Amino acid sequence: QLAESGGGLLPSGGSLRLFCAASGRTFSTYVLGWFRPAPGNEREFVAAISSNGDTTHYVASVKGRFTISRDKAKNTVYLQMNSLKPEDTAVYYCVASRRYSEFRNRYDYWGQGTQVTVSS
Repeated sequence: QLAESGGGLLPSGGSLRLFCAASGRTFSTYVLGWFRPAPGNEREFVAAISSNGDTTHYVASVKGRFTISRDKAKNTVYLQMNSLKPEDTAVYYCVASRRYSEFRNRYDYWGQGTQVTVSS
């Protein structure tokens, strides 16, 4: 029901835009977000956006570089990633939840992930 795309391989300092298309149901009332594996393989919170798009949250390491947005008409959420670093290399997962949280177990819906690789 959540399908990510837009991942790829690029050099450090580059930009990439991830897409997540929702299908099968409407997520217009859900918080949408992105997670990625952290060292130790636990998936860590990256960013989230409220259902109306007015409020966004970011993990400290991506603030000022990543921007999350959504298009309710298209049932799609985006993650614009700028000034990418090698430590941003990960599989990025799109998630949905009825309420905002930074904890992965609060998210009910997960996509399959899209790989982002940043070379040094």
